Amino acid sequence: MELPEKQKSVNTKTVLIGTAIICLLVGGIFGYAIVSLTASNQISSLQNQLSTLQNQVSNLQPQTQYNTSYENNTFYLGDNVSLSQLYDRIKSSVATIQGIIAQYDFFGRPYYSTVQGSGFVSNATGQYVIITNFHVVDGATNITATFIDGDAYAAAVIGTDPYADLAVLSINASQNEYAPLTITGSSTLKVGDPVLAVGNPYGLSGSVSSGIVSALGRTITESTAGGYVIADCIQTTTPINPGNSGGPLLNYRGEVIGITTAIVTNSQGLGFAIPSSSILRETGSLIANGSYNNHPSFGASGTDMNYGIAQAMNVSVTYGWLISDVTSGGPAAKAGLRAGTNQVQIAGTSVTIGGDIVIAINGTRITNMDAFSTYLEEYTLPGQTINVTFVRNNETMSSLVTLGVRPSL
Repeated sequence: MELPEKQKSVNTKTVLIGTAIICLLVGGIFGYAIVSLTASNQISSLQNQLSTLQNQVSNLQPQTQYNTSYENNTFYLGDNVSLSQLYDRIKSSVATIQGIIAQYDFFGRPYYSTVQGSGFVSNATGQYVIITNFHVVDGATNITATFIDGDAYAAAVIGTDPYADLAVLSINASQNEYAPLTITGSSTLKVGDPVLAVGNPYGLSGSVSSGIVSALGRTITESTAGGYVIADCIQTTTPINPGNSGGPLLNYRGEVIGITTAIVTNSQGLGFAIPSSSILRETGSLIANGSYNNHPSFGASGTDMNYGIAQAMNVSVTYGWLISDVTSGGPAAKAGLRAGTNQVQIAGTSVTIGGDIVIAINGTRITNMDAFSTYLEEYTLPGQTINVTFVRNNETMSSLVTLGVRPSL
């Protein structure tokens, strides 16, 4: 029996709709399976990559963890050497230095103040002494040295050098109280080398801080140095505060490479240290003679050259040390070097121009006052004759200068 056309149409639509629904369901299931499989493969790949990366990091870690190189010797901070272990070796060698300064008011009545700094034990010359800064003990009486275990001793000043801000003290203590530090030369230091400072900032005994060498061959000015600069200083990022003066600056072997001496007021991470080369050079004389008298004198003062000064002087050289004043009868004057003659304002600063521009000593390039002063301090002695190259009226010239000696302070 044949169905009516209307009913045939309804059945056909039903079949088509059912087929479409089945196709959608099958397609959805198939698509989900493909997406799930792809995601699963990606997750598995990522897990494999992560596992490989972890293995690589694990293999590299023993070589890179806190790897610090110093003078061709490698140290691993952590399992082998740590800052805390270094500190434990150093702390008993550092002392708090205290003294009393007597001053007088308008009516001549005395009043007293306390000075404080740091110092460290050395036997570089075969004699146990405490090394500190000259400005820590300058004019002080009743000086004492107190170690971290609380043992304190009266200290006597046996040698001083204001030009290098160094002083040597002696104490009457039993031999087992001394734990001398090794002093090594500072000439092999490089910018970026890690350093430690141990001292007593603001009276907080036994404090340690760390940083790096941020510059070398700096000059600093101390009121006790008679108007001369202190040359060849180490600039460091190690935090230094009042009370640190006189304490040791050390490398990561625990060797003294300097003695902390100065800070720049309101600066951040900027301190200076007297180099250990000066300590090694002078300690024997300070102990034996009470002084050190081998600082050379050039007999002139000056300023750093720069582009602005070169423009004002109409010269082509933009580096060097411009002589602004020559001491009458001094080494530079005897050698015929000339001082400046005119004062001008350059960038708001008064500068004496027209003098000779020192650009080399014994063939070594001199870029500024730091380089000039450091060369004299590190490589020359009083009485030595040096060959000075200078520029005068855009002409390069040279002269032999026989160095003098600085006066005693």
